[in-house]
Amino acid sequence: QVQLVESGGGSVQAGGSLRISCAASGRTFSLYAMGWFRQAPGKGRDFVAAIPRSGDNTYYADSVKGRFTITRDNAKNTVYLQMNSLKPEDTALYYCAAELYSDSHWVPQWTSAYGYWGQGTQVTVSS
Repeated sequence: QVQLVESGGGSVQAGGSLRISCAASGRTFSLYAMGWFRQAPGKGRDFVAAIPRSGDNTYYADSVKGRFTITRDNAKNTVYLQMNSLKPEDTALYYCAAELYSDSHWVPQWTSAYGYWGQGTQVTVSS
């Protein structure tokens, strides 16, 4: 099992940047595919970005492509989401998710594929 704790959220003006982090417990972090999702008030939880345990590829929602970057540091048991050129519509609670998959290059982009979730970190972008 793995426990996830997000941090780094906050308030920023449109056009600004934030980096949020997700720290995982345990010594098997490198075996997990990792994803970031977000949920705005009154809306469902949407895919943002994902990275397989191999770290050799990354996937992004169209709405954040070119602005957000997901990375992982297996030595620090941490996955990051660098968010640039933030927009008010990026305002949401951002969740980190993890799941074990035998294929090191596989990483799903839907919520039901992940069994481990953090509590979320709030990102607020003002215009």
